[in-house]
Amino acid sequence: VLEAQHFAPLAGKHVGLITNATGRASDGQRTIDLLAHAPNVKLTAIFSPEHGIETAAADGAKVDSSRDAATGLPVYSLYGDTQRPTAQMLEGIDALVFDIQDVGARFYTYITTMAYCLEAAGKKGIDFYVLDRPNPINGAEVDGPMLDPDLRSFTAYFPMPIRHGMTVGELAEMFNRENHLNAKLHVIKMQGWQRTDWFDETGQPWINPSPNLRNL
Repeated sequence: VLEAQHFAPLAGKHVGLITNATGRASDGQRTIDLLAHAPNVKLTAIFSPEHGIETAAADGAKVDSSRDAATGLPVYSLYGDTQRPTAQMLEGIDALVFDIQDVGARFYTYITTMAYCLEAAGKKGIDFYVLDRPNPINGAEVDGPMLDPDLRSFTAYFPMPIRHGMTVGELAEMFNRENHLNAKLHVIKMQGWQRTDWFDETGQPWINPSPNLRNL
């Protein structure tokens, strides 16, 4: 959708991209490469969550920062020495873009990484864009117990059921509003997605969102 808009929402911005191997367009191109070559957009840094930029590291394994071979850009790990973007990492950035496939479960760390980056964006006054993606186990069914408020952690950012039935864009809106993060949030909404759709009904190619999740 962003590509179809000729990247107009990001025009003139210096962008930091939070992504991994699932951050691809429908034709398979990496979001990294699309933004690196987008007109009037300056991609300056990449941020990776748990499992790293290639989504290959084992569960819980610390991931070091690195450099993207294709673009030469720094890849800052948010699952290594820090779980939050530092002021140094955000230097010169006026927009953060989040493009990662979530799995629909409360305890997945990608949505906490998104929330921590939202918090940082709110504090620095920079724009935050979510490239929305389908909830692979549909957005109509909600299931499981609520999180006890005193058990918040990196694997449990917000009190909600285990199966939350929301997209990453909807989660970002909820986190931003309910936790008063004051981020300048923009959700690039999907086209054609129905809440009752399971992932195999979307026509999108399956890319393992983590090493242990190999199919729907």
